[in-house]
Amino acid sequence: MESKTGVPGTQAVARAASLLRLVTAAGADGVTLQDIAAAADLSRSTAHRLLSALRVEGLVDRDEGSTRWMPGPELFLMGSVAAARYDVTALARDIVRSLAVKTEESAFFSVRRADETVCLLREEGSFPIRSFVLSEGVRFPLGVASAGLAILAFLPDHDVDAYLERHQELATTWGRTHAPRPLRTRLAETKERGYAVNPGLIVEGSWGLGAAVFDRSGRPEWALSLTGVAFRFGPDRQAELGRILLAHAHQLSARIANARR
Repeated sequence: MESKTGVPGTQAVARAASLLRLVTAAGADGVTLQDIAAAADLSRSTAHRLLSALRVEGLVDRDEGSTRWMPGPELFLMGSVAAARYDVTALARDIVRSLAVKTEESAFFSVRRADETVCLLREEGSFPIRSFVLSEGVRFPLGVASAGLAILAFLPDHDVDAYLERHQELATTWGRTHAPRPLRTRLAETKERGYAVNPGLIVEGSWGLGAAVFDRSGRPEWALSLTGVAFRFGPDRQAELGRILLAHAHQLSARIANARR
């Protein structure tokens, strides 16, 4: 089948890539065929056919006992090669840990991948009540979680306009607060404040703060974020958390820039 772009096989590649993302997001526990087909908006037979082809190539695997689909060995090998160029988690790890220690909240490091953010690192804070919205491998569209809101806010205006045009489903999927007008308001507030605030818009009672981390050219390609229960994010403490978060984000941006000279 030829796609609307005129490139043969584009649809099949896009579907296979979508399945790979869903399998890797599920992590070591794997994902059922039913769940992955529903998430990818595919029939079970189509999803199974694509997964079976990916399995032959070693990109996914299937547990014979549970029949759940999991990342395959070839992904590990590919990831090891790609990490040499793209992975900066080693640079971020101690900064994420410091952020968790100083704030006592759960701290995260996320990377921008196209129109999404993917969580790469999670460090638990010492406060006993925690929010479990985010963990390694979890993806959110830009502008939804605090990390993606921070990244989107510091992209050029024309990139923001194009993103909102591409993703008119945000309000339907994530609620009216993600319609273009309220989202643009939060983006403007984020730029003025320096960091993003998510006041329980994903899970009620779970707040998040996010700060963009920039590459050498000044583009926001990563983010640090904090999550916790709402009463821990009151106005006075929120401002203090924001200052700590920004300081760590600036430190990591400088570290990444210096490491890539």
